[in-house]
Amino acid sequence: MMTGLIALIAVLALAFLRVPLAFALLGVSIIGLGVLLGAESSMSMVSMTITEAVFSYELAVVPLFILMGNVLSRTGISSDLFRAANAYLGHVRGGLALSTMVTCAGFSAVCGSSLATAATMSKVAYPSMKKYGYSNSLASASIAAGGTLGILIPPSIILMIYGILTQTNIGQLFVAGVIPGLLGLTFYMLAIYVIAILRPAEAPRGKNSTAAEKYSAVKGVWPFCLLFILIIGGIYAKIFTATEAAGMGAGFALLVSMFQKRMSIVDFKVIFLDSAFTSVMLYCVLFGAMLFAKLIAFSGLGESLLDMVAQADLSPYQLIFAILFVFLILGCVMDSLAIILICVPLFIPIVIANGFDLVWFGIVVVVVTEIALITPPIGMNVFVLKAALPEVAIKDIFKGLIPFIAVDVLRLLLLVFFPILTLFLVNFMK
Repeated sequence: MMTGLIALIAVLALAFLRVPLAFALLGVSIIGLGVLLGAESSMSMVSMTITEAVFSYELAVVPLFILMGNVLSRTGISSDLFRAANAYLGHVRGGLALSTMVTCAGFSAVCGSSLATAATMSKVAYPSMKKYGYSNSLASASIAAGGTLGILIPPSIILMIYGILTQTNIGQLFVAGVIPGLLGLTFYMLAIYVIAILRPAEAPRGKNSTAAEKYSAVKGVWPFCLLFILIIGGIYAKIFTATEAAGMGAGFALLVSMFQKRMSIVDFKVIFLDSAFTSVMLYCVLFGAMLFAKLIAFSGLGESLLDMVAQADLSPYQLIFAILFVFLILGCVMDSLAIILICVPLFIPIVIANGFDLVWFGIVVVVVTEIALITPPIGMNVFVLKAALPEVAIKDIFKGLIPFIAVDVLRLLLLVFFPILTLFLVNFMK
């Protein structure tokens, strides 16, 4: 147990010190396994684990969805989505912020990254909101909060990695994320609407769009709508697996971008290089997480935690809230990917032993890390937004985020106490 505990503290310390997560997980895991099993057995386990992962069919889902997201991002899908949403919502009070939230949700469905969504939307939506007189706090907070949808609305990189780590069906995780994702979008839009009513000076109306402008704007988003239906509909109807859906999505995105003449040779090269770099980075991190999970198992730390939980005699809900509290605290100072990779191998044995559904737990964990992304003192989305918008003060962003954090907590409680919200669509798949 002691070796596992020291390894956990070492990984957390290295993560806080901003050591690349892949190096932290791989280095600590290799050293820890060497201490427990000996150098020869440790290196044999390392090579076997990495080889099995590289040839894993399920792992192919990661680079394919990354490629799809990069194709659509590079070819202007974010601007098309914002133009379409703004055409229908821009004329109402708070309409530009509402359009921003809808665009964040749509962009998340093809991007899968909260930080990338926040960074992209800061360039697309913030200038328009400032042009019409929106306050700094509402404009920036809408983007920061909307960006959190990127790790929940499928296809989500975090959900993919959670599924690989826990051997949970990725297709079911994607389908399970739909209702909580739409619930988050609805709550965020309600928060914006209430702010617009209570403080109308912060959220003025935009311009009215003509019928021709609305029609023209909608025409630009048909590839995105068709792609989302293809992926989620195909998985839900069991026409293809998540990996096959990723291949279909990437191929469709490439065909559409070439058909619409949106991708040059230079774009093609940049897209594939960026996809390769991102995939290799995630693979290295994932290999480290797999080895870390083995270290936790061999050290006996998981069994010791189970014994402690049994002795504490906690109720199921007390146990879940204790775990979520750990995720929330760590999420304030760490990236969501790091939290999932470090903490999931630690807590999954407890979750399984208490009979919780792994699909439900995965969605709940992602929602709590969403909250952490915008929670002081170090909400990662806030600092990404600050880097993109240096003229906006950190305190203004956090001030504007208070209503969004409040509705996020409400959503989390609903998902915890009513698991059917998460599992409703999944149950129809079975």
